[in-house]
Amino acid sequence: MSKNDSREDISIVLCGAAGQGIQSVEDLLTKTFKKSGYNVFATREYMSRVRGGVNSTSIRVSSKPVRTYVDRMDILIPLIEPAISHTKHRISESTIIIGEEKYIQLASDINCHKLIIHFQEEATKIGNKILANIVALGIICKFLSVKREIFNEVLVKNFEDKSNEIIRMNKDAGKRGYEIAKELIADQKLNRDFKLEKDPSIEQDYILDGQQAVGLGAIAGGCNFETFYPMAPSTGIGTFLSQHGLDFSIIVDQSEDEISVINKALGASYAGARALVSTAGGGFSLMSEGLSLAGMSELPIVLIIGGRPAPATGMPTRTAQEDLDLVLHSGAGYFPRMIFAPGTIEDAFKLTQNAFNLAQEYQMPVFILTDQFLIDSYYNLKLPEHENIKIKNFYVKAEKDYKRYRFTENGISPRGIPGYGEGLVDADSHTHTEEGYITEDREIRERTVQKRLKKLELIKKIALPPKFIGDKDFEILLIAWGSNYYLIKEVIENMNGNFGFLHFNQVYPIHESAISYLKQAKRTILIENNPTGQFAKLLETETHNKIDDLILDYSGYPVSVEKLQKRIETILGGAKIGSQ
Repeated sequence: MSKNDSREDISIVLCGAAGQGIQSVEDLLTKTFKKSGYNVFATREYMSRVRGGVNSTSIRVSSKPVRTYVDRMDILIPLIEPAISHTKHRISESTIIIGEEKYIQLASDINCHKLIIHFQEEATKIGNKILANIVALGIICKFLSVKREIFNEVLVKNFEDKSNEIIRMNKDAGKRGYEIAKELIADQKLNRDFKLEKDPSIEQDYILDGQQAVGLGAIAGGCNFETFYPMAPSTGIGTFLSQHGLDFSIIVDQSEDEISVINKALGASYAGARALVSTAGGGFSLMSEGLSLAGMSELPIVLIIGGRPAPATGMPTRTAQEDLDLVLHSGAGYFPRMIFAPGTIEDAFKLTQNAFNLAQEYQMPVFILTDQFLIDSYYNLKLPEHENIKIKNFYVKAEKDYKRYRFTENGISPRGIPGYGEGLVDADSHTHTEEGYITEDREIRERTVQKRLKKLELIKKIALPPKFIGDKDFEILLIAWGSNYYLIKEVIENMNGNFGFLHFNQVYPIHESAISYLKQAKRTILIENNPTGQFAKLLETETHNKIDDLILDYSGYPVSVEKLQKRIETILGGAKIGSQ
């Protein structure tokens, strides 16, 4: 790339081993860039181990909002020997590799720009070779015209619980990085300029990841009981809520297994708590019987399912959308449920918050399907709208003649709380009478089934419509659900053609407005991260419209903008459809 070439964003990749401080480096860089007036996006891919392996973090720094992953690497900093081979497929002529000579030599057969910097040697001169990462950060920050005062401010904040000597050494390491970068620029060692427009207002933004967004949504939804068994990628939700439990009166229980998790949550729900379960697909598999109990006893509960490649243990730290079928069909017999799949970090907050109100109002399980990509990605954003948030309760005082499962016109029985009133608040797993007594009466059985079906009709009426963006006269309709939202949005911004994009934040029940979009399209392409097209089959079943083409990715790694764009162009035969 020539010096006259420019981009609206710079992609920076650091690749090292677990335990090498890559996540800390990512945190420091993104905070520094944000305080400097740049938009930031970061995501990470990592192996399932505490030490060693090959992990990388990808950071996009931009003059405009960026929200998704690209293969392109403008700067690569390898911190271990396997880093070059691990990222080789992403290296191009425009990539600058900055690192130790022994790592640079491994890229000798690759056509790209290379800068040998002995980070550890430079850090040792300052006092400790473990400061090599900070030297590297100083270089990157100087390349992007970040003021050293801002970098030092972030360093001081990050190490505020450390000694003054440690803070001084980190500042010195950063200073040395700035000096090295200044020398490289003066000697014209770079093959491009890293100039991006800054926006001072971005300094006031927040940086939030999917895990925090879900946790904050639960807090805003009035969650007061959360139980979990550690299972990536959802473990951080439980730990986040436990860290803030005392501040918001939330009981957080790390249980001994997933069967215990679901039953404790149901017990808390019966007692009146706004209960939350967080797990992954493998953990949820053990909760099927408990979920069925929630369906029969009409206990409200919110469940967060973090998607990762399966079956069994699969790839615990990678990403997938493989749990839709499991969540949709789990539990014996039929009972209604709602399933949401946030496409953005803002959605993760809003949908989780409202899930608690919906669970309480309709007395049923409400699911939030996330995945590792959404949970572990973050970007700068304005404070999510929270001023008008309402925590809605739908329970009643149980009088002496109270009937927990009273048959009503709409299928929703008045819900009492044990101890609130004189009436008996029953909960039963059998087919039961209005009072909650076990029965095998034919007529009552039929009425209880009809009661559940009435609830299904109710929640269909309040389903979220899919979000449409693109040309209103579209010919090609791209369809997705969950965390692929920003990926597809950026792809269609890059392509010419009459494209429309239909994104589903709610995947069950499906809003009827989807049908009109499907009927208008001359060609439909559905994108999802599983090998069987789970949502495509559901959408066809619910709307009676066939999907023309599927783009299915099941690698476990995030799909890049470049990769998806090529696959769409391949499906369309390289033809440009219409005009933009």
